[in-house]
Amino acid sequence: MTVTSNAPEAQERVLSTLNRDGTRRWIRPKLSKGRFQRRRLITAWALIVTFTLMPLFKLRGKPLMLFDIPAREFTLFGATFLPTDTFLLMLLLFSIFVGIFLVTAVFGRVWCGWACPQTVYMEFLYRPIERWIEGGRSRQMELDAHGPDLRRILKLVVFFVISAFLANTFLAYFVGWDRLLGWMTKPPTEHPSAFALMLGTTLLMFFDFAWFREQTCIVACPYGRFQSVLLDRQSLIVGYDPNRGEPRAPWRGKEDRQAGDCIDCKLCVSTCPTGIDIRDGLQMECIHCTQCIDACDAVMDRIGLERGLVRYTSKAELASGKRSFLRPRLVVYSAILAVMFGTLAISLAGKSTADVTLLRGLGAPFTILPSGAISNQIRIKVANRSHEQRSYLIELGDDDRLELIAPENPLVVAPGASEMTAAFITAPRAAFTDGETSVELKISDGVDFAAEVEYRLLGPAAASAGRLP
Repeated sequence: MTVTSNAPEAQERVLSTLNRDGTRRWIRPKLSKGRFQRRRLITAWALIVTFTLMPLFKLRGKPLMLFDIPAREFTLFGATFLPTDTFLLMLLLFSIFVGIFLVTAVFGRVWCGWACPQTVYMEFLYRPIERWIEGGRSRQMELDAHGPDLRRILKLVVFFVISAFLANTFLAYFVGWDRLLGWMTKPPTEHPSAFALMLGTTLLMFFDFAWFREQTCIVACPYGRFQSVLLDRQSLIVGYDPNRGEPRAPWRGKEDRQAGDCIDCKLCVSTCPTGIDIRDGLQMECIHCTQCIDACDAVMDRIGLERGLVRYTSKAELASGKRSFLRPRLVVYSAILAVMFGTLAISLAGKSTADVTLLRGLGAPFTILPSGAISNQIRIKVANRSHEQRSYLIELGDDDRLELIAPENPLVVAPGASEMTAAFITAPRAAFTDGETSVELKISDGVDFAAEVEYRLLGPAAASAGRLP
């Protein structure tokens, strides 16, 4: 029995990756070589090498970049951010956001087309391998229509191997290269959880670059939707000049030319990796990859017309021929960014090589000894930010009435690690005023860290008055 659908067919394409009947439209862009493609190729491979090697290099004994989520430590270019660094992390996060606003307002979506890992790997690693194995655009479209052959299967196998490599590189940013290398050289049965994580990341990479592809930019990534508020009329965009190109007509020579410069060859459409027509104006799907510029420039060269029918421009320039670089939002963004980065730099420069946290002991807030003296238990946590092992000596201030008992003193802490120890401070009852007294603890490593931390001891009067924290 034949099943028919009464659902109306869309009059126009909703997404560039969907046909009007809702089926997947596979984008098979034709490569357009030109000046921008050569520049992007150099930029892309420089970034690929950087992405690959960054987890391998260290600065002051620490990885250049490591996001150790289980340990709650972020290391950026030798500087380690701990959970106590909320203010610094907030400054860094807001600085990144404001930087994105500023770059987008000036250069448009240059990140998407030139530096985003999705674009870099898709357009300069996966697609070239796809063309090398399957053939050009027409051959790939033939495979889409008639089904895969051995070459497409071979391509998928190669894609999986590359995805495994990229997955391991990606994981190195979160687990560290040394730990990852240990996983890779041991049988999966010795670390099943780590193997499952590595396999899952590989499958996600393979799914992204082998099937989801440009839909990551069009559907999943929110950046394209933000461009409506991040861009203004002066922002740099890849645009088609309708004043020069319209009306469109096939090329029949300069002598008989009565139309605009656009000869409606549709090369700008067939070369677009997101499947849009740049002649329809600024669109969310445009990632500023400049393939349409190279394609159109090549056509203009062949027919003897001036380049620039499709070019880097702005909406204001297309409308009036003028573009203004300086505008209020750039001044505001730049000022905010300067203040945030300045504050972050000053805070990092003044950051000590260790963090000390004092916590009240578990259980009763104090103990009355047989001698009548009052004993408070405290927990001392020391986070070593340096790149070498340190021994932290714990001492009391100059009050001779107090006594410090610390089983681990000095406290040895490995580089980048945190250790906690318990200590007891004993004070005579006369030292307390209204059930409490303040003491000063001195903690130093004998190298470059010394801190004096004030701590409040509790006594019986504070307990009876209900003033315990």
